[in-house]
Amino acid sequence: MRLLERQPDGDLVLREFADNDVATYAILSHTWLADNNDEVSFQDVEGGSGKSKAGWEKITFCASAAAAHGLRYFWIDTCCIDKENKAELSQATRSMYRWYRNATRCYVYLSDVHSRKRKRGDEDAHNTWEQAFQKSRWFTRGRAAGIGGSGEVALTEFEIDEMVEVQGQV
Repeated sequence: MRLLERQPDGDLVLREFADNDVATYAILSHTWLADNNDEVSFQDVEGGSGKSKAGWEKITFCASAAAAHGLRYFWIDTCCIDKENKAELSQATRSMYRWYRNATRCYVYLSDVHSRKRKRGDEDAHNTWEQAFQKSRWFTRGRAAGIGGSGEVALTEFEIDEMVEVQGQV
């Protein structure tokens, strides 16, 4: 398994782990961008490029969220798999459920949900955010790999607020 490690200077480094010796890690569930060329690939990370791509935002989101929870490593399918290597891609596809199940934390990046900070008693902000959340493309994408094992997501308001807070720190 290959994981990303965020260096103190913000650079990302890919680290290889044997299946029986994987470090604790977070994992990111997300929807792919409409143009796959906007996603940060394995080759982009290896070459030290990709920061100008739209997909970089979800990587920094996951890196910050993982760091906030004391995790050094994280996994994102866009750039931890060398999709040009067909054998690796096939193995990763077969292993993905297990990788989600074994993650210490799973973050969901909802690129189509935006919210302003809610003030206590401001129901309009809550309703707007809640409606966008319920209509997110993430829920309609055919599968939710490894999330709860059943594809169902149950989040409390506290957990949602926590995610919004972390996203605001990126």
